[in-house]
Amino acid sequence: MDGGGGTHLATLEEGRPSECVPPASLEANSLKKNSWGVLFTGIVGGTLVAVYAVATPFVTPALRRICLPFVPATTKQIENVVKMLQCRRGSLVDIGSGDGRIVIAAAKEGFTAVGYELNPWLVWYSRYRAWQEGVQGSARFYISDLWKVTFSQYSNVVIFGVPQMMAQLEKKLELELQDDARVIACRFPFPHWTPAQVTGEGIDTVWAYDARSFRGGDGRP
Repeated sequence: MDGGGGTHLATLEEGRPSECVPPASLEANSLKKNSWGVLFTGIVGGTLVAVYAVATPFVTPALRRICLPFVPATTKQIENVVKMLQCRRGSLVDIGSGDGRIVIAAAKEGFTAVGYELNPWLVWYSRYRAWQEGVQGSARFYISDLWKVTFSQYSNVVIFGVPQMMAQLEKKLELELQDDARVIACRFPFPHWTPAQVTGEGIDTVWAYDARSFRGGDGRP
């Protein structure tokens, strides 16, 4: 009896697994979905990594001593800077030149223009843009920290700064610039100097300072 019952139970148990095995087509579909899921995830992940790799060098702070991220100059800001350079001659330097817009615009106005930028990606891009605009002969870009550069040879200085750096930069420029130099500040004014001219509104405001008035503290209130 035990043997018969065992045989009957064995027959039932042998039949159950066959009812739970999914058809081969379902397994194939499942594998396909998993494969497409992995592929899609890989594509999305790879795209994000590529975007991050390309974008990061451009938004990394350009002047490490004080966190100064790259923010492109607006068209109006460039126009205001050029306006402040009217009737000016001599060489020009853009401190923290970013993607080179100011330097290229100045070169088009006839200046021998130089840009100093700590971010090498932006410097290489600026050189390419200068070549593309046909001003590579009068627009030059260098990878350098502004605090390690002497600006005494420049007659015109442009700076897109932040409030935290302006007071210290005042002292540096007071010591280095010649009496006939002009300093043009964009977005933020210098804290102690009295501007000779102001133009623009909001973030497009530009302040022009003449070295003759601020050297030695003469321009301080």
